[in-house]
Amino acid sequence: MIDELSVSNVALIREATIVPSAGLTVLTGETGAGKTALLSAIKLLVGERADASAVREGADALEVEARLYLQGGDPDGCIVRRRVEAAGRGRVQMDGKMASVRELAATVGSTIDLCGQHEHQRLLDPATHVQLLDAWAAEKTAPARERYVAALGAARAAAKELARIQEMSRSADERLDEATFVLHRIDEIGPSQEEFDELEETLPRAEHAETLVRAVGGAHEQISGDGGAMDSLGDAIGWLRDAAAFDATLDVLADRLESSLIDIEDVSGELRSYRDSVELDPNELERMQSRMASFQGLMRTYGPRMADVLERRAAAAELVAAARDGGEREREAKKALDRAEQALAQAADNLDAVRGEAAPLLARAVSEQMAQLEMGSAKLSVQSERLPRAQWTSAGPSHIELLYRPGAGMTARPLRRIASGGEVSRVMLACKVVLGEADGTETLVFDEVDAGVGGATAIALAQVLARLAQTHQVIVVTHLAQVAVMGSAHYLVRKSAGDVPETTLEPLVGEERIGEIARMLSGDTSETSLAHAREMLDGAADWRL
Repeated sequence: MIDELSVSNVALIREATIVPSAGLTVLTGETGAGKTALLSAIKLLVGERADASAVREGADALEVEARLYLQGGDPDGCIVRRRVEAAGRGRVQMDGKMASVRELAATVGSTIDLCGQHEHQRLLDPATHVQLLDAWAAEKTAPARERYVAALGAARAAAKELARIQEMSRSADERLDEATFVLHRIDEIGPSQEEFDELEETLPRAEHAETLVRAVGGAHEQISGDGGAMDSLGDAIGWLRDAAAFDATLDVLADRLESSLIDIEDVSGELRSYRDSVELDPNELERMQSRMASFQGLMRTYGPRMADVLERRAAAAELVAAARDGGEREREAKKALDRAEQALAQAADNLDAVRGEAAPLLARAVSEQMAQLEMGSAKLSVQSERLPRAQWTSAGPSHIELLYRPGAGMTARPLRRIASGGEVSRVMLACKVVLGEADGTETLVFDEVDAGVGGATAIALAQVLARLAQTHQVIVVTHLAQVAVMGSAHYLVRKSAGDVPETTLEPLVGEERIGEIARMLSGDTSETSLAHAREMLDGAADWRL
């Protein structure tokens, strides 16, 4: 959701700020006032291609900055800034850090739809249609799609395993002698990770046993021998205890020395145990050194780690086994792939069936909304075409696309081929209302949605936009008073006269808004027009968030 948007030096706009409502925000103004400039700024915000010609004449660069609250994002919001220089260079920042236009499109562009402008309409991209259908019928399609995706993953894994075994079989004859040699050489030594780890720990002790025994024995003698540390501390404690009769402070010092003596006695015992545990066995030392030398030889050849040696042994053993099994592994892998493909086909059929049940219901619901928008006999339909197995993806086994039929007896066409901006905007509006919260888009920006609309259609359009604003943030450029009165925020786009015209945005409240609604109704601010405007605003109060 856009919390605040600031624009500078974009087309005729020098400086402008808009704080959209969480519901419906309307932009009104005379034709040619510069509303398109604001839409251009939003296009930059969502990561569309920058055009240096949009920089205001005489300025070095344009800049668009916004604070947004994104689902799952920082609760304090995200600050996005995009700068485009007149020379053509651009720069993007997100929360003060440099970012790419692609990152901007992925982060912000996925949450904002520009409806009525062919440059940025996700609904016009057939790749998104299956997502919209699944989102609308998620309760039924989600389990079916999960099973399909799992089955597709299993089939891909089975195909990969079969290819691996086949490749191994093809090269078995050439590599069999080498694999047999590797297997024999490693098994002749019989290494294990556990034995290697134990040798690494114990061999240094065995190799330096004499030094260790000598050091530990010397330390033990200095502590526990005649005249050693323990004897000296015992004498010191006795002297302090005798003198404590004259000064009790010495008893405290004697206690501390006695505590130290206990610790030293413990160390003495541990040194004795350590000394007794060190084995001086030349035969065992020779055996350990021989094993370590064998392990190191294997690691030099097949390593550098023991884990690498064991992996090489496993690969060699598998190759030798494959050469001896008469093709049994390959036959088993083919059977596994066949089973996986059968399970996938069943899951694909089930997913297509679930989507096939949901598709006409979605099309009917959207068509009913289109009828409310006075679009005559225009209808929406959903086309499903099963793809060849090689083209199946995680999205499904079939190509799903929304088609639009302008009138009875006319051919249904892909949405992207609708020529009229106002027409496509109303189709998208109907889709968005039906999808409701299932649509992942948070902010919708409508332009030309009221092109050629009047009378009862204008009222219906206004009510549909108001309903949509209950689940989305909606920003709409409008020339209809019926739509303008529904907005919970209203901005006037005005262009000043003079040699260097300038477009400004003014928030309208109170009498100023009443005056603008009156102008939209009759072109003047007579008492009759103002009264009508007040009546319309009062009547729309229940719709506004």
